[in-house]
Amino acid sequence: MIENIPEEVLPLAGLRVLDFSQFLAGPSCALRLADLGADVIKVERPDGGDLCRGLVLADQGFEGDSALFHTINRRKRSFAADLKQPEDLARAKALIATADVMIHNFRPGVMERIGLDAASVLALNPRIVYAAVTGYGEEGPWRDRPGQDLLVQSLSGLAWLSGDAGIDGEGPPVPAGVSVIDLLTGAHLVQGILAALLRRGVTGRGGRVDVSLLESAIDLQFEPFTAFLNSDGAQPARTPGNHASVHGAAPYGIYRTRDGFMAVAMTPMDRLAQLIGSATLADKVADRGSWFAQRDAIKQQLQHDLRQQDSAHWLAILEPAGVWCAEVLRWPELAAHPAFEALRMTQTIRSASGATLRTTRCPIRIDGRRLFSEQGAPRLGADTEAIARELGLPGAHSSSTAATP
Repeated sequence: MIENIPEEVLPLAGLRVLDFSQFLAGPSCALRLADLGADVIKVERPDGGDLCRGLVLADQGFEGDSALFHTINRRKRSFAADLKQPEDLARAKALIATADVMIHNFRPGVMERIGLDAASVLALNPRIVYAAVTGYGEEGPWRDRPGQDLLVQSLSGLAWLSGDAGIDGEGPPVPAGVSVIDLLTGAHLVQGILAALLRRGVTGRGGRVDVSLLESAIDLQFEPFTAFLNSDGAQPARTPGNHASVHGAAPYGIYRTRDGFMAVAMTPMDRLAQLIGSATLADKVADRGSWFAQRDAIKQQLQHDLRQQDSAHWLAILEPAGVWCAEVLRWPELAAHPAFEALRMTQTIRSASGATLRTTRCPIRIDGRRLFSEQGAPRLGADTEAIARELGLPGAHSSSTAATP
């Protein structure tokens, strides 16, 4: 059963968003605004468009572009413009004059050279919310470095934090398996944009919202980083095995069982030792003060004990007793689980030609209803002339004509 909400009822219906951004952080922000009802117009170079169109993951393409591009640019329209050409730039400025939000992720200085920096855009349209993503902010020695998820995970300490200390205490760092910094930064940008729009509703004026990958990466680590700031400045020690938190006391972590892996979160160690029937573990945790100081030895013993039985055996004992624990699932297991089915977290999007692609839906519910949409990502420049006519923009330039399917 589809729970589509009429377009005019969606919270951001009537807002026009211009998405000048590429790849993931900015486009993921614009995607969420589109999911919530905004008319998102993706402004792209006529020659190739968003570079994400060619960023193929898992060797999966769709309609001549990467499947990734289609998953993160659904519900948008495409307007082709070469901002280096005076006619197209004038046309883009006319488009900006009609918009509520403008998003870009160019490196510092690029928009100033084009003439679409925040001051210029706000002078053109004082009600617009000008939203920018950078890699490392507008200042500092890293401002001109490429802002990319893996690089920022590495520079921010996140990859090191996630690493395994290994036998010799110097195991390699481990980056996240998804572009977590890009997507978190996009979410932060959504928050800033919505706050600025609320202010505009009161004052009538727009404003500027800035986020950076590095700031979002540091914010993501606020728990352990706060402990670091209030310590002697030493890097927290990682524990042998990927036990989830550098500052968490035992048992917090992931453990191998006889047939898989299981996570155990916060629970009293003495109670846990009693439940799993380990006298050796009970002796090690008799002193509550040792649960952090001696956590490596405690976790090693717990690992030895849990490996003696299957995950289902332990879950049948621990879950009824109120222990916070869970099996570690792979995607095939997750997708087949009734809990995943109950979420109805997937949807099918459809291209203009009728081709279909299965992807995730917006995770937000409005008025108790899930948000689904079949509208896929646009072909490059497919909506240029329709948008120009709709908004009364200056005449078309040869480089701005709709792309041939």
